[in-house]
Amino acid sequence: MQFDDDADLDTSEVQDVRGSRIPGGKATVGGGIVGLIALVLGLLLGVGPDQLGLSSGGEEPAASSSSVAQVQQNCRTGQDANTKEDCRIVAVVNSLQDYWRPEFQLRGGTYSPAQTVLFTSRVGTACGAASSAVGPFYCPGDRKVYLDLEFFEELRTTFGSSGGPFAQAYVVAHEYGHHVQNLMGTLRRSQDGRTGQNSNAVKVELQADCYAGVWARHATRTPDDRTGRPLITSLTEADIREGLDAAAAVGDDRIQERFQGRVTPETWTHGSAEQRQQWFYEGYRTGDMGRCNTFR
Repeated sequence: MQFDDDADLDTSEVQDVRGSRIPGGKATVGGGIVGLIALVLGLLLGVGPDQLGLSSGGEEPAASSSSVAQVQQNCRTGQDANTKEDCRIVAVVNSLQDYWRPEFQLRGGTYSPAQTVLFTSRVGTACGAASSAVGPFYCPGDRKVYLDLEFFEELRTTFGSSGGPFAQAYVVAHEYGHHVQNLMGTLRRSQDGRTGQNSNAVKVELQADCYAGVWARHATRTPDDRTGRPLITSLTEADIREGLDAAAAVGDDRIQERFQGRVTPETWTHGSAEQRQQWFYEGYRTGDMGRCNTFR
């Protein structure tokens, strides 16, 4: 996965609050790997922590501004994205929104951009306070994606993904799939409280995987708004295999087998490893979001 070295990155699409603290300390989710294992069965790569009852019941404080703002200082060009992990996330976010904006226009809609918030340890959101234990998530209340970059190491070491730059891109693209669903009104279908392999919760997650694949199909042909050239210049089959491997690693069956020693399909919320790979590849193979109807 390579980016145009000469491209200018738009850091306004990423809010860097790493190293900040939540005013008032209202976070209700335990941190660390113990908390991750306890919560990952319900939320990993999903939507806001309110769905797990993690809100404190009142209005949550917003994350304070980072005094360092590393992204704004260090991520200026595609060359930075090729050499620095946080800058890579900025570039992926830029590419995703470069794709979804005209795609919505072609379908007679309007795409509203979503920020990604980089944080460490814990963060306050419109969906409640959350810690890194929740994993990456999208909050429909403020239309933001939340990500602690340490998750990518957990994805490799704890969940058995091979890792790599496109595995990271897949995670971000999946969360922006939830943003697309929110704009289209389909995200709320996951909030009926039901679980299981045929539940709406699973279908929403699989559709987000499919949307991630659709973006990947078009990524090297999507012109950047600032240069008119594609921001991503190379995406190989090896990269796609990284994405498929990451999708499998966060399948409900793989996670349940790893952490509880048995598979219980009636409690699934995200889909099996095979399903997640299947729907990501369906999006990538066809490049058509219309083929991502997991609700059939």
